[in-house]
Amino acid sequence: MDQRLDILYVITDLEIGGVPLHLRRLVGAMRGRGFRCAVVSLAPAGPVGEMMREDGVEVYDCGACCRFDVRVMGRLAAIVREHRSGVVHSLLFHANLASRFAARMADFPADRVVCEIQTVEVERTWHLWVDRFTHVDCRFTIGNSPSVVEHLCERARIPMSRLRLVKGGIDPSRIRSAAPFDLTSLGIPAGALTALWVGRLDPVKGLGVLLDAFARVRAAVDAHLLLAGDGPLREQLEGDLLARGLNASVHFLGSRNDVPSLLKSVDAFVFPSRTEGLPNALLEAMAAGKAIVTTDVPGCRDLIRDGVNGLVVPYGNAVALAGAIRAALTDRSLSRRLGERASRDVDDRWHIDATFDAYASIYREVMA
Repeated sequence: MDQRLDILYVITDLEIGGVPLHLRRLVGAMRGRGFRCAVVSLAPAGPVGEMMREDGVEVYDCGACCRFDVRVMGRLAAIVREHRSGVVHSLLFHANLASRFAARMADFPADRVVCEIQTVEVERTWHLWVDRFTHVDCRFTIGNSPSVVEHLCERARIPMSRLRLVKGGIDPSRIRSAAPFDLTSLGIPAGALTALWVGRLDPVKGLGVLLDAFARVRAAVDAHLLLAGDGPLREQLEGDLLARGLNASVHFLGSRNDVPSLLKSVDAFVFPSRTEGLPNALLEAMAAGKAIVTTDVPGCRDLIRDGVNGLVVPYGNAVALAGAIRAALTDRSLSRRLGERASRDVDDRWHIDATFDAYASIYREVMA
């Protein structure tokens, strides 16, 4: 049996999350364009891996027990050697590092390895130091937003000639065709003002500042905040709610697969992150035509322009965040104008078809 592939994708894990779900869509799109693809997860395949298998995609895993399980190098090298792919495309820091070393072990050409970073790294700056000295072991490093590419050039000192921008995008029809969610099933009164946040409950997401701001909003307006997602901060945040007396107006929804329906039902979307790459959650809120409140940080500022298609406030400023949330919830004319412009911007600048075309162009360049 011919084991050759056009593209072998490598990712750190396939748990539910933005990058693994992005990879699933990317693999589907490349298969639709005639590329033969397979996927390798360094960690056990996880739920997104099972989804891909149901899609008919061959998914391998290297059985990593932790992020620094060096045994994955040999296992990945064996898979690379077996398939002799046209391109090895890795996503996320640990997968990028493993792919660079595994390609060497498998005598696979470095100029057919493509790595991808989807965040402006501010928490683990040692990642940038490692990328500075290992980026030469791949052909290109892809960034999914102008902010990510600029950060990699300035902080990791990767030359622009070895960087490629593939702007993230979404299919807006998936959001716009969703049926509205019945918020009264969550105990929210009919007609109440509602704001939604979506993501991982993680320190970088600015959720402590969000709760500070929402307490100020609640002092002036009878509103409800929905938090869709899960993560390591949940227990701490639930304790904070009780201490602030917000437990009746802030609703933890856990991980959801009906975010488009939630977006159709709320009045505003709030996203106070410290840093991002190109947040899919913001793109989905734009497609839904929501009034968006976000922070003036990398990733978010690539999408949202203050007063044009959303409201932008400094990171960590709870007073400014509260004022913007209140305006988005109560000023219907402003909210409608911002939401309509955000929705048009997705169609014009951030459609997923352009994203997939850019990936395909890079693959053809590398395989040429």
